[in-house]
Amino acid sequence: MSPQKISYIKDLAERLENGTLDLKRLEKLPDEEALNELDSVRGIGRWTAEMFLIFMLGRTDVLPVDDLGLRKAAKKSYKLRKLPTRDRFERLAEKWHPYSSISTLYLWKSMEKPEAPSKW
Repeated sequence: MSPQKISYIKDLAERLENGTLDLKRLEKLPDEEALNELDSVRGIGRWTAEMFLIFMLGRTDVLPVDDLGLRKAAKKSYKLRKLPTRDRFERLAEKWHPYSSISTLYLWKSMEKPEAPSKW
């Protein structure tokens, strides 16, 4: 593990140990406040914080606009000629609220390759 990643893990561990980051408290915060709290930890950026809200806190209206895979899926689903810009993607996603996370999961799933049929 790189020294930089070790410093990220130490920062996270220290915050959890001394209570400056309380994961239980995050459950009660509005999405944007929880994202900001997580984003303040070294090594945790906006995307990682969004994934935490979706997958660990079960938030239903998180839109990870900077996720390349999600934007590629939107391009494919909406039959766009090119990858949507951040602004265009946000406009496309306006109708997804308050279930942006659910739409996100479906779009990611749409990009998976189908499994080969079993020979059994």
